[in-house]
Amino acid sequence: MIIALWIATVLLALVFLMAGVVKSTTPREKLLPKMAYMEDLSDGQARAVGVLEFLGALGLILPAATGILPWLTPVAAFALTITMAVATALHVRRRESFVPSVALGAFSLVVGLGWVFFG
Repeated sequence: MIIALWIATVLLALVFLMAGVVKSTTPREKLLPKMAYMEDLSDGQARAVGVLEFLGALGLILPAATGILPWLTPVAAFALTITMAVATALHVRRRESFVPSVALGAFSLVVGLGWVFFG
């Protein structure tokens, strides 16, 4: 079970790592053609979302891998769940597809619960 949990955690971390790097390093104007919801965010908000996703990805892997404060791994997963809940609300308000953010939020929740019960 722990191997499956690690695989799920690494996959989730990779998704958030890539998304976080793109959102935190790319100017918002360049993201607009592919991420229309960026219209509703300021430059600072867009960058903050990217930084939160990047830090969440690190929080998924580093504490459990190093054994230093391993309780932070499920906390990071639950924080990413909340991030995706806010993203879902934004997409619903804009009448856009919210399925990807719901799926990532659910996946984050499952990973967090996995670390609570099996980690």
